[in-house]
Amino acid sequence: MSENELVSVEDIQNRIYTIRGVQVMLDEDISACYGVEVRRINEQVRRNKKRFPESFCFQLTKSEFATLKSHFDIASSTSNLKSQFATSRWGGRRTLPYAFT
Repeated sequence: MSENELVSVEDIQNRIYTIRGVQVMLDEDISACYGVEVRRINEQVRRNKKRFPESFCFQLTKSEFATLKSHFDIASSTSNLKSQFATSRWGGRRTLPYAFT
């Protein structure tokens, strides 16, 4: 997405999930909106922990991530949608995703 393009409201709404009873966007969705790599978002979270308190940002647990992935697997098997999860050069995520409130 180029700098001058606006993200549609519908596109943003499709990227909002409810996890732990809170509406959140995942790190890969935030990075897509801003046009940066996921690792850059996660880098900023690690480097600036005081700016990202638990009430604003938290890392998913393995079970939460597995549940979320299973929802995408079901959706992609019923329609030809691809998973939104970003993959690394080595063929998959190396860390659990962050969720932003």
